[in-house]
Amino acid sequence: MRGRRAAFAALKPRPDQPVWRRPRLALRYSSAHANRRPSTLKPPDPAVTPVHIAILDDEVDITDLLEAYLARQGYRVSAVHAGSALAALMAADPPSLVLLDLGLPGEDGFAIARQLREHHHVGLVIITGRGDSVDKVVGLEIGADDYVTKPFDLRELAARVKAVLRRLAPAAATPAVAAAPAGPAPAPGAPAPLPRERHAFAGFELDTGARRLLAPGGEEIMLTTGEFDLLHVFVRHAGRVLSRDFLLAQTRGREAGPFDRTIDVQIGRLRRKMEADAERPELIKSVRGAGYVLVPAVVSR
Repeated sequence: MRGRRAAFAALKPRPDQPVWRRPRLALRYSSAHANRRPSTLKPPDPAVTPVHIAILDDEVDITDLLEAYLARQGYRVSAVHAGSALAALMAADPPSLVLLDLGLPGEDGFAIARQLREHHHVGLVIITGRGDSVDKVVGLEIGADDYVTKPFDLRELAARVKAVLRRLAPAAATPAVAAAPAGPAPAPGAPAPLPRERHAFAGFELDTGARRLLAPGGEEIMLTTGEFDLLHVFVRHAGRVLSRDFLLAQTRGREAGPFDRTIDVQIGRLRRKMEADAERPELIKSVRGAGYVLVPAVVSR
């Protein structure tokens, strides 16, 4: 851990160091936006409520840098350095999105991610130095919305944060959301309401207004935001073979990379929750070399 801190400290530019001599990676982490003088920034508008983002990372230098950069993007940011502190924050002032480091001393980052996914409706982006594909698959299987490895470009991370917030609630994709008029406000990070539709197939019913899936016996099957969005795409294109690129663009707004398994992981989770035998799926079938298809006919109303 001491080595990691020393490495990031070495990358941090000195105030008296000319820009052209600063380390290349330090410039990736810093930003013209993060270093602008306060006088060039617009004063906060008291009529808007910033989206709340939490950062859990044991590296103080990293949390300070992310906090400053995201604050200048218009977000309200809370930085914590232990799982217990994040739990207290979730109870007192729940954020819309959490940036979570896996490499926490004495704590299991995957266990924290699992707790967040099981007990809170919150965007989850894992930021970590673990670039191993196994760790990435495990993180996505737990229910992370995205997985970013260090070192990362601040502008790319901000774009990924905005994409996750857009999927949760389009209004939250912009850093500051205008205060609503009188009336109950939606919960932080709550998904945007969809038109009330019910899609019935093979005894299941997907209710888009309530964002829930009912099993043939009537019990509710709990879905993550990503799983619901993916199943919603399938029911709207039932009987058609959908490529991974199409599914990823529809649910996450980006193209698949050559080793991107995000869609495969989410489909695996859907199969385990819906299929009688996930190893021999009858609902969502694979089409070799082409993608996936929802086989049952869908009746929508």
